Amino acid sequence: MKTHLGRRPFSAMELHTLYNGYIYGDVKVMREQPKHWHFWLPLISYYSGAYSDEIGYLTLDDLIFKQNILCFSFHTHGKIKPRLVPVHKALINHGLNEYIAFIKSQNQHRLMFDLPAKTGRYSEKVRIWFSGEGERAGYLQKCDIPNVDQLGMKTAISSLRLNFEQQVRIHALQANSKDAFNYLMGFNEYPHNEFNDVLLLNNVIQKIRIINSHLHWQRFITRESH
Repeated sequence: MKTHLGRRPFSAMELHTLYNGYIYGDVKVMREQPKHWHFWLPLISYYSGAYSDEIGYLTLDDLIFKQNILCFSFHTHGKIKPRLVPVHKALINHGLNEYIAFIKSQNQHRLMFDLPAKTGRYSEKVRIWFSGEGERAGYLQKCDIPNVDQLGMKTAISSLRLNFEQQVRIHALQANSKDAFNYLMGFNEYPHNEFNDVLLLNNVIQKIRIINSHLHWQRFITRESH
């Protein structure tokens, strides 16, 4: 039985709380078993609008330079179209290049290499970690953000795609390009397979609001134990 009325984006305060939680702080919580994807997946989701399964499938080969702009190539979701999404500068500032070098040094190929698939999907493991299950609290609960608010609206990892959609809609329309919006979202309303003006896409993406400019992957992996 469905216990909520639908999904909503995170509020500005909730985003601030998420990206200032223990994952992005200096101290591990008790019994935490940190994974690299805990740091990266919520960030990539917010700045790319991709679903967790799409991010889970990303490989080094899916980092593509187009018109000298680094892009994620998303092409594994059955219901939305393949698309190139420029990498937001915040991800570079958060240590993406250093992380990629680390992946290569470990002879790994998948960006979220320490995220295992469950029943053939990456999203299930992400859902449990982020939203919890049964008595097990997820990252949301540990940040004191409810799964379902007082109006019956739900928040989940896919809420970050809704935050992306809100912002990209505004910035694409400001650039007078509804096509850019539909393409970046993977919507069928964009009739073509490619979007030639990658500079325009990049302009739209770079306007997505940075939540916490002090994050860095190196800080994540050197956090102190509680």
